Amino acid sequence: MRAKVMIWAAILALLADQISKYLVVRVMDVANRGGIDVLPPLLRFRYGENTGINFGLFGGGTDTTRWVLIALSLVICVVLVVWIARLPANARMMQLSAGLVIGGALGNVVDRLLYGYVLDFLNMSCCGINNPFVFNVADIFIFAGAAGLILFDGRQKNPA
Repeated sequence: MRAKVMIWAAILALLADQISKYLVVRVMDVANRGGIDVLPPLLRFRYGENTGINFGLFGGGTDTTRWVLIALSLVICVVLVVWIARLPANARMMQLSAGLVIGGALGNVVDRLLYGYVLDFLNMSCCGINNPFVFNVADIFIFAGAAGLILFDGRQKNPA
């Protein structure tokens, strides 16, 4: 199969996201503990329920929003699979990047299906700036994968 790297990256990203959420939210019980300072202020675990997209945008909490966001995530995953399938088999960095986006998106889809919202628990602040937002491992994979898709766009570079 040509997109083996993409498939494995997606599976591993999905598993890492769901395992991290289970450990921090359920086992460490971050919601009831009021948070856990890991490396304050740089890294703290703080519980959050996100019904919208990044930073709570479009977070009305309605059931319609939930299903629209699930559908949108799944459409993005399908588009990425189709796009990557058309690239040469040696476009491994593109496959890896797409797999990270797909795995992260599916991790958040699983949350929306199970809970109706996305579980967030990572909070990072630095240099006197207090960041009120929380995010999760899936968001990291989505961001890293999107950056990879831009950096390793799969096109041949022609010298000027």
